[in-house]
Amino acid sequence: MRPLIGVTPLWRTEKEHLWMRLEYLEGVMDAGGAPVVFPFTEDEELVAQLTEMCDGIMFTGGHDISPSIYGEDPLPQLEEVSEERDKLELLVFKKAMELKKPIFGICRGIQFLNAALGGTLYQDIPAQYDTDIAHHQSEPYPVTTHQVNIVPGSPLAGLLGDGPIKVNSFHHQAVKDLAPGLVPMAWSPDGLLEAFCRPGPEYFWAVQWHPEMLFKNDENSRKLFRSFVDACR
Repeated sequence: MRPLIGVTPLWRTEKEHLWMRLEYLEGVMDAGGAPVVFPFTEDEELVAQLTEMCDGIMFTGGHDISPSIYGEDPLPQLEEVSEERDKLELLVFKKAMELKKPIFGICRGIQFLNAALGGTLYQDIPAQYDTDIAHHQSEPYPVTTHQVNIVPGSPLAGLLGDGPIKVNSFHHQAVKDLAPGLVPMAWSPDGLLEAFCRPGPEYFWAVQWHPEMLFKNDENSRKLFRSFVDACR
């Protein structure tokens, strides 16, 4: 049977709609998993039951992370946050860690996982970090626009090789101070963190780019999804 992958949902505040980019689900299915989208709820018992049913959890992109999670006041450049989503994901994360479930984060996912473990974020790259790289590219989305340098000897290098890769990029927030216990796996040429892992027996990886938008034409992106889904078997 395919491993069951819990996927955190996206939210449209103005319409109060839970929604999902199909690419996340398609990437999981292409890698051999069965994706299940979590509901928006603060019911701890329900979240615990759903998390326990799943073989792994994927934290997706979306809203800015509330700076209250990492102990900062909001900057004027902070974009829309979803406290409801933050609360849901904190519950899912706590239970997934307790149950030692494989975890994979994408874009907002890497930022959320870092903040949940005690790290901090750049609330807005243009306001807080000097760079000439366009970390928030314009459409089309399934197109690579900048290079990422993989840390030699890292698990990501073991999967994709030591050489640099090209990625897409759609974010204005980024990891600033890395949380204790996390290890860098890739950097952009301007020094922003692009991937990390948490060493240990459980799979715990996150990337800043969007492999779900690339996997149909990019073997590296397919390898990322397969590595996560295989860890969930």
